Amino acid sequence: MIFVTLGTQDKSFDRLLKSIDEEIEKGNIKEKVIVQAGFTKYKTKNMEIHYLFEKEEFDKYIKECSLLITHGGVGSILSGLRNNKVVIASPRLSKYNEHMNDHQVQIVSKFSKDGLLLAYNENDDLSNLIKEAKTFKPKKYKSNTENMINLIENFIDNN
Repeated sequence: MIFVTLGTQDKSFDRLLKSIDEEIEKGNIKEKVIVQAGFTKYKTKNMEIHYLFEKEEFDKYIKECSLLITHGGVGSILSGLRNNKVVIASPRLSKYNEHMNDHQVQIVSKFSKDGLLLAYNENDDLSNLIKEAKTFKPKKYKSNTENMINLIENFIDNN
């Protein structure tokens, strides 16, 4: 099963679902596709689309999926990486009114350059990324939380 999550941004992200739908129609995606669409109101017979999931159900789909396709939100990306999933991330773009700015471009680019995920940018070929995902071995994600806590504690202690 492929799990697609578009986050909870209050703007639509039809562009990503349309690309996935086209790959299903071409036969490049044969697995069941379950979507957490948020505010995206895309209609198709090819995917099982839900508005939002409770945390437990969302976590279940993350754990069970063979591939996570997501927007460029840090929370969604980290959910996949923490569960050792292959992630294809596509940034929302402001020029399509998918977000207020293009910060997701930088987020996806950084994770991709670090070897943690596959980036699906506007002019990329999704069918090639899906093929690459079958053999892609992401680097192990290492949280920086402990370092951040130490920085904050040191700041508090010294002020």
